[in-house]
Amino acid sequence: MLNSLSGRFLVLTTVFVMLAEVLIFVPSVARFREDYLLGHLERAQIASLALLADDMISPDLENELLKNAGVFNVVLRRDEMRQLVLSGPVPGAVEASFDLRDPPAITLIRDALVRLLDPEPRVIRVIGNPRLEAGLLIEVTMLTTDLRVAMFDYGLRILLLSAVISIITALLLFLSVRILLVRPIAGVVGHMQRYAEAPEDTRSIITPSASVTELRQAEEALQSLQTQLTQALKQKDRLAQLGAAVARVSHDLRNILTAAQLFTDRIEGSKDPTVARMAPKLVGSITRAVSLCESTLAFGRAEEPAPMLSRFNLARLTDEVLDAERLAIGDADISLSADIPGTMTVRADPEQIYRVLQNLVRNARQAIAGSGQPGEISIKGYTTDDGWIIEVADTGPGLPPKAREHLFQPFQGGVRKGGAGLGLAIVAELLRGHGGTITLKDSAATGTTFVLRLPMGDVA
Repeated sequence: MLNSLSGRFLVLTTVFVMLAEVLIFVPSVARFREDYLLGHLERAQIASLALLADDMISPDLENELLKNAGVFNVVLRRDEMRQLVLSGPVPGAVEASFDLRDPPAITLIRDALVRLLDPEPRVIRVIGNPRLEAGLLIEVTMLTTDLRVAMFDYGLRILLLSAVISIITALLLFLSVRILLVRPIAGVVGHMQRYAEAPEDTRSIITPSASVTELRQAEEALQSLQTQLTQALKQKDRLAQLGAAVARVSHDLRNILTAAQLFTDRIEGSKDPTVARMAPKLVGSITRAVSLCESTLAFGRAEEPAPMLSRFNLARLTDEVLDAERLAIGDADISLSADIPGTMTVRADPEQIYRVLQNLVRNARQAIAGSGQPGEISIKGYTTDDGWIIEVADTGPGLPPKAREHLFQPFQGGVRKGGAGLGLAIVAELLRGHGGTITLKDSAATGTTFVLRLPMGDVA
């Protein structure tokens, strides 16, 4: 129970209330002591008035008056004269004097603590103002035994009352916390546990019902999180099923298209002018379809193979990529250039880096060709203290805002109409296998620039 929120709250409440009562206890006992002494002064004054009314009283009556007043003697000052009004035997010497004529609070508290901690009976002198202006000063001598006993009795009653108040207050707060906080929190935890058992079941999503503002906000945040997670899980399942279906279809379609490519090779040799004019377009369409199937199958594998790292000349690899793309440009007004030091060597998988550059250059070429305007594609490479940097830039129309939101996500980051959105996803995955990254440096109406970073790592 003590490990629970309500249990700890109960203990803390009891401790704090008791602490508050203790802070009240000390001045209360000091006030009780002052009232006790003032009461004895008042009774002593009444006894002295009886003597003043009749100068001749018997010793037995005088002792009875002193006993009822709880003092040994009474001194009354009237008209600047100090007069011993009542007197009896004193059991010892006076050890301390206390003036109750407007004493400071700290003095009263100190004297009360000293009296509680001192078990020995002491003879003390108490000085105060007479009641109803019946003189200038009244002074009595008394023993501290009864005073200390009375102070202990009063203190025990105060502590007992404080304990009862603390327990009642703590129990009320305990019940309040259980009802207002612990039960709603337990309800939220229960919703979370039931949701964890079946996150796809929308019935387990929490419905906000708390009346406390903070708990209501927590329930609303949990509801939003559960709703988004449930939708994401459903989408993930649908994408997995779709991916499996697409992989199967792409595999069979690739075989069919490969056979179609063989037939197109024969069609290209036809003398029919119509066939000769349509054949290149047919070849291009089939080639793009085969490429799409291969990309889909490559991405559909559980993971890309681990890179086979080796040192190679980046400038020569870049020239191979650009030479292959020049064949695909045809009559389009697109220029390709590279600015890479001839001696720049990197440690990576050359085949995978070739695919990375080929995807980026092909995307740029298709974007420029789709705009119908002339353009330029450039590749720049340089070395930093901890890695190799490759920048692929073009002067195309730039990326649309929708494409930037899901740029490196498969089936969502496609830019070209009819594209599958796999090229940049594959690029990002290949670079992650090298411990590298790809970032979009800039994309505007004047062009797009991607920055590739390959870490040097442990290079001999």
